[in-house]
Amino acid sequence: MNSKICELLDIEFPLVAFTHCRDVVVAVSKAGGCGVLGAVGMSPEQLEQELKWIDDHIDGKPYGVDVLIPNKMVDQSEKFDPEKLKGMIPQEYADFRADVLENHDIEASDLRTIDTAGSSFAANTKSDGAKALLDVAFNHPIKLIANALGVPPDWMLEMGKENDVKVAALLGTAQHAINQVKAGVDILVVSGTEAGGHCGSVSTMVLIPEVYEAIQPYGDVPILAAGGIVTGKQMAAAMTMGASGAWCGSVWLTTVESEVPPVIKEKMVAANSSQTVRSRSRTGKHSRQLVSPWTEAWESESAPEPLPMPLQPMVAEPALQKVAKLAEGGHGGAKDLATYWVGQGVGLMNQSISASDVVQEFKEDFIGAYERLTGFVE
Repeated sequence: MNSKICELLDIEFPLVAFTHCRDVVVAVSKAGGCGVLGAVGMSPEQLEQELKWIDDHIDGKPYGVDVLIPNKMVDQSEKFDPEKLKGMIPQEYADFRADVLENHDIEASDLRTIDTAGSSFAANTKSDGAKALLDVAFNHPIKLIANALGVPPDWMLEMGKENDVKVAALLGTAQHAINQVKAGVDILVVSGTEAGGHCGSVSTMVLIPEVYEAIQPYGDVPILAAGGIVTGKQMAAAMTMGASGAWCGSVWLTTVESEVPPVIKEKMVAANSSQTVRSRSRTGKHSRQLVSPWTEAWESESAPEPLPMPLQPMVAEPALQKVAKLAEGGHGGAKDLATYWVGQGVGLMNQSISASDVVQEFKEDFIGAYERLTGFVE
């Protein structure tokens, strides 16, 4: 396709897949798109293993790596100290999470004590942790690195230039887009509020043309549209508004290869677009996830105010990991509580097929949308 994204990433079809699953990365890249592996939850050793596996299976096709380096976070400028972070979490948060689980017949006395579990997220979002991940990534033939929150630091942009790797950044407002262009990013991932995971408050339909117009005085940096896009026709619509392609995350969660547990896949396939919530309860920043009694508990009047990043993940993740494990074992209360990040496009994710088939459906749907659009012009 005649797209700046295809040119920059050396791909056939401007569809970029964010995923935590190496199998999806390989499948999408081999089908003509570009898989991007989310690395924030991994140690450098784990990332090395994942990227080595990708290299061995991807047949030389382009792929990328995504990290998360927030511009604003508690203790961001300090040396990583999990014990210090643990001491910043009040006891009421431990009691609240335990109460939620016990109300669903899960023994949770172990969760009434705050420990350093979940602090690896904090380590990897600091500069030193992110650099360690990127040092690993740049030893592999990646084509793209992306920062999921905020303007990439100067050292990340420099690493990209030195290694001839394109740097992308996610954003949710026109002003943020201008800041990214001024900083020198190569690709803008413009994410509407419909997106799963971290997202802003402006809809994709409004945000894409707003950003496109806003950045023109500063540079025509290519845009990947994100937020609720799970079909080729949505991708085509975004490209008529100024995007050069699409960045999708949620649509891969119900694929055959996905890392998501079967219980979550079943919930997603059955869900409609209204069954997600944008909440700070999981990471401390607004992120969209599947509604469950867990998310509803944090929205209740009795819930404590979510802590800022990276403290809230230290509260939420140990509890949710316990829930996920029990849910897979068939525990009814845990199955009810189970949740995961997903966008409003979940209402269109009604089957579980392979990731390569998803790419093929995107291509066919895109062509159909293009033909329908040109049919309006005589």
